[in-house]
Amino acid sequence: MRRFTILFAFLISCATLSAQYDNIITPAPLCMSDTFLNHIHIEEGEFDFTQELKLYFDISKHSDISPEDRERLIAAAEAAGLNFEVVKREPKKGGIVLSLHPMPYTRNNEGYSILTEKDNVYVWGHDAAGLFYALQTVRQLVESGEWKTGFIADYPRFGYRGVLIDISRHFRSVDFLKRQIDMMARLKMNRLHLHLTDAAGWRLEIESYPRLTSYAAWRTPHDWKGWWYGDRKFVDEGTEGASGGYLTKAEARELVAYAADRYVTIIPEIEMPGHSDEVLAAYPELKCTHAPERQGDLCIGKEATFEMMQAILDEVIEIFPSEYIHIGGDEAGKGDWVQCEDCQRRMREEGLESVDELQSYMIHRIEEYLNARGRQIIGWDEILEGGLAPNATVMSWRGEEGGLMAAEAGHKVVMSPHGYCYIDAPQDAPYSQPESIGGYLPLEKVYSYDPAPATMSKDVSKYILGVQANLWAEFIVEDWHYEHMLWPRAIAIAEIGWSWPFNKDFADFRRRAVDIVDRMIEEGYTPFDLKNEIGNRPESLEDVDHLALGKSVTYLEPSRYYAPKYAAAWDATLTDGKRGTWTYADERWQGFLGRGGVDVIIDLEKVKKIESISADFMQICGPGVFMPCLVEIAISEDGENYTKIAEIEHEVVLDELPSFKSFGWEGSAKARYIRYKAHRSHYTGFLFVDEIVVR
Repeated sequence: MRRFTILFAFLISCATLSAQYDNIITPAPLCMSDTFLNHIHIEEGEFDFTQELKLYFDISKHSDISPEDRERLIAAAEAAGLNFEVVKREPKKGGIVLSLHPMPYTRNNEGYSILTEKDNVYVWGHDAAGLFYALQTVRQLVESGEWKTGFIADYPRFGYRGVLIDISRHFRSVDFLKRQIDMMARLKMNRLHLHLTDAAGWRLEIESYPRLTSYAAWRTPHDWKGWWYGDRKFVDEGTEGASGGYLTKAEARELVAYAADRYVTIIPEIEMPGHSDEVLAAYPELKCTHAPERQGDLCIGKEATFEMMQAILDEVIEIFPSEYIHIGGDEAGKGDWVQCEDCQRRMREEGLESVDELQSYMIHRIEEYLNARGRQIIGWDEILEGGLAPNATVMSWRGEEGGLMAAEAGHKVVMSPHGYCYIDAPQDAPYSQPESIGGYLPLEKVYSYDPAPATMSKDVSKYILGVQANLWAEFIVEDWHYEHMLWPRAIAIAEIGWSWPFNKDFADFRRRAVDIVDRMIEEGYTPFDLKNEIGNRPESLEDVDHLALGKSVTYLEPSRYYAPKYAAAWDATLTDGKRGTWTYADERWQGFLGRGGVDVIIDLEKVKKIESISADFMQICGPGVFMPCLVEIAISEDGENYTKIAEIEHEVVLDELPSFKSFGWEGSAKARYIRYKAHRSHYTGFLFVDEIVVR
């Protein structure tokens, strides 16, 4: 209670400065003030950072900065653009003094305070990471060209502020990863989740199982899409035309050290038991016994599977000092286990009643193995199925439900829900963006996410470690494209993870993000150019008024019903006046998966003169969303006798970019009932329609 009272009093003292000056710091700091310790007024002015400065490390009893951290902080000060020399006596003018000190508002991990006077700058940190983050704030002040006097107090809302980078689908170099770590550190992010293994390629040298990199890291189609929709074969390293790569142990250690120098922890992910096609391609003896052509799940019935995973993890923990080792656990098909003699024997021996429990058995064993070696497991929320391992941390991606269930049971959670944190979807009008998995996730929606809203009970929120953005690379072949997708949405994740809700404002954040993006472009990064954002689908910006608005809709067999996951407003969807955005996941588009396509009747309640009937459909081939091949429109005055007024044929062609098309009729007629029927093509997948507009 006392801590909250102090914080509240301090925030009141910040209000005047926040109103007088534009914030230029990202993530938005906890507080900026023109008074120090709530009562000492700071003379208005500027600190001349262009002069020859003196950097001094406080060596008092409170301030024990290790030699390693001193070197890291000196490098951070140099990167901030400061011209300085390190001195052994506290300077009287032109000095920047760094101290580890239990000042108010630096008592939290990674917290810092900066007192800027005309002559000197005093920086206090809770720890070395806090001092490092203070220097990132200093860097932004320097880059702005204006370093005003005042007091900044800041510490993060969450201890986990992360990004997942997928180097399995398309390999990325050490230099590329270092560039992203640099930007993460500047934005006070502290966790890089490195997705090292997946069906498309193994990306870390493992000496005990060399074929993981001499074979399962290489393929002849460079792009994932060509490989996935082709034969999904791997080739030996050195094969002509082979594409791929992996991190050697030396490169991985180099990357870990580079990240640590910027207070970023790398969390390695070794997928199990699903997404393991590449492992089974290199070591087919670990397949299930019935041996179908393609298998992606490790055989949990074979003891050799555990011997292999444990040997791999021994080598992984020798490279990565992270407390957490990510073990995946997501999207296992589990169907092979039902037919596998070894898996069924394991289930009988262990008294397991389902394949969910079989997966849980593996997760439990792996957790015990890693716990015995001083490490903890973290996995995707599927590890809840069949029973959660006792000490496991959950990364909630299929929404927030899994994370909430885990937190309610006393498990730590990292929130990473698909609808806000999966930044592999386009961030602007899809027709203007490079190929992607589809959908639409603009910066504003990412920024709107709150991992622990006020409505969440404290008994649950105390287990929320933080937030993470995930950037999967199935459709992202080139490095420039990866950066384009990552930034600026990862900037929003940085602010969500660091800044407190009362300091968040999207208009202000967007202004700052535009400046950061412009600077990134100057430095050679390739982010999405935010200032040229097109925005949401124009049709979706205002509700449409038409003759069928609010009228009842009858869904006919066999199209009845739409898929529950994409029900939108259920039976009211097609006449609720709301047009769809760029994504089918917006709860405005209604998705039909049944063999009948779309077949509905709208009752206008009385005979009316009509001049047009139309509905929009979308096509995004990647996730299996297609246009109809035929649309039929018929009308009736009595609901019994229908007259067909339109038959619209359409050739469905596979393409790379999302597209939208209206299928409709124009003319003059009278009707009370309208039957609208859309047929699916030979491509299996969804039909999505937003509104049947009658005028």
